Amino acid sequence: MSIREYRSIIRTATAADAGAIVMLVQALAAYEHEPPESVKLTEADVLRDGFSEPRRFEALIAELDGAPVGFALYFHNYSTWEGRAGIYIEDLFVLESARGHGIGRQLITAVAAIAHQRGCPRVDLNVLDWNPTREFYHRLDITHMQDERQAWLPYRMRRPAIATLAAEADPAWFKS
Repeated sequence: MSIREYRSIIRTATAADAGAIVMLVQALAAYEHEPPESVKLTEADVLRDGFSEPRRFEALIAELDGAPVGFALYFHNYSTWEGRAGIYIEDLFVLESARGHGIGRQLITAVAAIAHQRGCPRVDLNVLDWNPTREFYHRLDITHMQDERQAWLPYRMRRPAIATLAAEADPAWFKS
């Protein structure tokens, strides 16, 4: 029995990867035990927000033997305390069939290299509490915020609350 060599690469996503990005997000949702209909992302969304102006996100694609098997989707955030932009990783995912080849590490190191090149003082991400990849992040010295001097809890405002609060905004604020 021969040992098969796999060839993996990490590259910047292009508009031609819109379908692969949607497929990988759908696979991530399945991994996170979410129903398929929870993913509303379309190829048109990816093209609009990732490959036209204003660009809302950037992405890296991981390939194994020429097929897309993982991705990292990220965008800049801003720290008032640091006075600099950082990077927030929205999603980092590798298909189960491609795990064990170091692809997750390659993706996170590529994002770290981008952050370093851009002078970003930090890279942020969220990980579900049950996700076994938390140990992977710990081995890379990516710390859970509760390990630091304060515990930061993630919060999110969703569409109904956004609409409710937006209705309270002073209309004069929107006039030029």
